[in-house]
Amino acid sequence: MTSAATLSGTAALIGDPARANILTALLDGRALTATELAHVAGVTAQTASGHLGKLVEGRLLGVAVQGRHRYFRLASPEVARMLETILVVAAARPEAATPRATPRVSPALREARTCYDHLAGRLGVAIADALVSRGLIVLGEEAGEATEAGRDWLARFGVPVAPADGTRRIFCRPCLDWSERRPHLAGRLGAALCRRCDELGWIERARDARVVTVTETGRSGFADIFGICV
Repeated sequence: MTSAATLSGTAALIGDPARANILTALLDGRALTATELAHVAGVTAQTASGHLGKLVEGRLLGVAVQGRHRYFRLASPEVARMLETILVVAAARPEAATPRATPRVSPALREARTCYDHLAGRLGVAIADALVSRGLIVLGEEAGEATEAGRDWLARFGVPVAPADGTRRIFCRPCLDWSERRPHLAGRLGAALCRRCDELGWIERARDARVVTVTETGRSGFADIFGICV
């Protein structure tokens, strides 16, 4: 069981503004050098080295050596999900309580990314809005379900509604998006929509990263099928 001391220690690691900038810079899944992260954090190379050592020791970052360079990245998907949850909570705080050193997150990550296995960012929220506004899904605070028209629409789009054998995963749930502060779709539905967009060639995932790029085919597809301008 996680002790209060362990929780406090992890919170202290994240709470430093320079380390917060380092962690959020790595949210897209990339691996960056200490020099690159020092620039992101706005600190000297020596100071960045100390911060990186603490984050590696605290198991928030992993490090890989390639030639003369050491590359740092988030230690696990769990660390990424923890940071996204913290960003959601931080976004809800009053403006006066916002620290002056705001974590720097790339515009590409805000535009479109994967959150675990579903689409997030402006694109993910727009898809959720389109399905809800058309009466294809009904989204509650804890879960969502497809309407009769929605089940037909999803089947035509190539997204299965029935669960795969043995799966106990919820069909659909709202996942609060930290950058848009509104929900995108998680659960089986969110994963299936992401997978289908990938199959259609509408999106391209950056190698070893969570950033998603919408292709030219995707721009037409999202406009025609979802009424989304991306």
